[in-house]
Amino acid sequence: MSEAASIIERLVVGADDAPAISAPDRIALTHGGLRRLISEATVRLHALGLGRGDRVAIVLPNGPEMATAFIAVAAAAPTAPLNPAYRADELDFYLTDIGAKAILVAEDESGPAIAVAERLGIAVLRLAALRDAPAGSFAIEGEPIGPPAAPELAEDGDIALLLHTSGTTSRPKLVPLSHANLAASAAHIGATLGLTAGDRCLNIMPLFHIHGLIAAVLSSLAAGGSVFCTPGFNALRFFHWLSEARPSWYTAVPTMHQAILPRAARNTDAMAAAPLRFIRSSSASLPPQVMAELEATFGCPVIESYGMTEAAHQMASNRLPPGLRKPGSVGAAAGPEVAVMALDGQLLKPGETGEIVIRGPNVTAGYEKNPDANATAFAHGWFHTGDQGVLDGDGYLRVTGRLKEIINRGGEKISPLEVDDVLMDHPAVAQVVTFATPHDKLGEEVAAAIVLREGMAATEGDIRRFAAMRLADFKVPRILMILDEIPKGATGKLQRIGLATKLGLVKPGLAKPGLARPRLE
Repeated sequence: MSEAASIIERLVVGADDAPAISAPDRIALTHGGLRRLISEATVRLHALGLGRGDRVAIVLPNGPEMATAFIAVAAAAPTAPLNPAYRADELDFYLTDIGAKAILVAEDESGPAIAVAERLGIAVLRLAALRDAPAGSFAIEGEPIGPPAAPELAEDGDIALLLHTSGTTSRPKLVPLSHANLAASAAHIGATLGLTAGDRCLNIMPLFHIHGLIAAVLSSLAAGGSVFCTPGFNALRFFHWLSEARPSWYTAVPTMHQAILPRAARNTDAMAAAPLRFIRSSSASLPPQVMAELEATFGCPVIESYGMTEAAHQMASNRLPPGLRKPGSVGAAAGPEVAVMALDGQLLKPGETGEIVIRGPNVTAGYEKNPDANATAFAHGWFHTGDQGVLDGDGYLRVTGRLKEIINRGGEKISPLEVDDVLMDHPAVAQVVTFATPHDKLGEEVAAAIVLREGMAATEGDIRRFAAMRLADFKVPRILMILDEIPKGATGKLQRIGLATKLGLVKPGLAKPGLARPRLE
C-alpha cells in the first residue's frame, strides 16, 4: 500500500459525510470531501511537474486552507510550512536551506515571499481559496515548472514535513519527518487522549508549527474527528469561537491558557453551553497553579504533555481520568520510549537527574546536512533531547529545564523552573520567566521577568521577600523586572535564552556564549 493511500486511510478515516475541517462562518469540509481534495491536489501537483522528491514551501495564513494544503501537498511532495511573518532575509535562509522547488502562497499574497522566491529561482504557485465551498477548499494556480512528474505517491519513508529548530547563536537545524513519523505521532496522541469520531478540536495554534499540525489537525483526523481552524490565537475571540465550534477539547501553549483565563469570568455562558471534555497543554512547562485554575474554570481535566519537533511532537503525557495526572510533571512515555541518561551514556534510575533521551517510530532519522549535530544528538542508541529531567517511581517525567538554560551562579546550579514555580505562588503574579543574566564575578546571576494579575499590585521588593522565604538565598532572583508583557516567540512561547538581551540587561555581544534558543515544539 502506498503511503499516500495510508495517509487517506490513517489520517482521514472518517465517514464520507462526517465533518473534518471547519472554520468560523464556514460550512464544514467532510472527510469524504477532504479525501477528494487530496486526490485532486496530487494530480494537479504532478501535472505542474512536482513529485515525490520536490520540496514545496507553504507560506499561508492560519486557517482551514493551511490545514488542508499541508495534508494535500504532503501526499505528493515534501512540505515545509513557513511563518508568514518572516521577513525577506529569513525567507531567503529558510527557502535556500530547505531546497524548495516551489512555494505555495495565498492568491492575494503581496509580502516578501514572492520576491524572494523569484530571486532564488523558485516557482511561485498560488492557492485560491474557494470561499463559497466548504472550509479548506482550494485550487492551485500556476504555470508548469517542468514536464509532468511521474504519478508516484508518497511512501512510508518519504519526507512529509520539514521544519527548523530555532537558534540564536547556532544555525537552525533542519528536521525531516517522514510519513511514518507523522502517522505514528498522530496515533500516539489519539490513543493518549482517547480521541474518537465524536471529538472536535478547537485549533488556536499556528499551523507552521509541529504542535498545531500534529496534535490538533492530524490526530483529530486520524481518529475520524474534526478540527475547527481559527485564523490564529486571539484571546478576545476565544470564547466566541468556543460558542461557534462547540469543541470537545483544545490544545495550546501555557501563555495562551494564561491569556484566556482572565476573560473567563465574563464568558460563563459560553463555557456552560460548550463544555469541554479536556484541555491539553504542551510545548512549554505549565505552572501547576495555572493548571489548577484552568480545571476550576472550565470544569474539566487539563492534560500536560511533552513534545518537540524531532519527535513529530509528542513524547510523554499525563493521562485522562481515571489515569494519573501529576501537576508539575509532563507525564509518562506516550509513544516513544523515554529514559534519563547520565553523561557517560548509562541509563539512570528513578529519582536520578540527567538528560532526557527518547527513541521510537515518531523520532526523526536525523538532522539534514548537519553531521556534527547528529553525532551529538544521536548517541548510545537514543536521541538526546537537550532537556534535563527526572523520572519518578510511576515512570512520570519531570522536566527540570533545558540543559543550556540551567543557571550557573558561581558554581551553584539553579533550575529556572523551580524558581518559576515559587514565584507563581505569589497571589499577585500572573506570569513569570526566570533566566540567566551575565555577572562579572559569578558568571551568571538569577533574573526574573514578571507580569502581575490584572487589578493586583506588588513591588519587586515584595516578590523578592516572598521568594526569600521559600528558596535558598542563591536561588532568589537578584534582578526582578515587573513588565506589562514578557516578549514571546512566534508560537506564543516564553523564551528564556536571549531574554536578558531583549530586556536590555546585557549588550548583544555579551550574551551567554554557546546557547541556542529554546525549542519551539
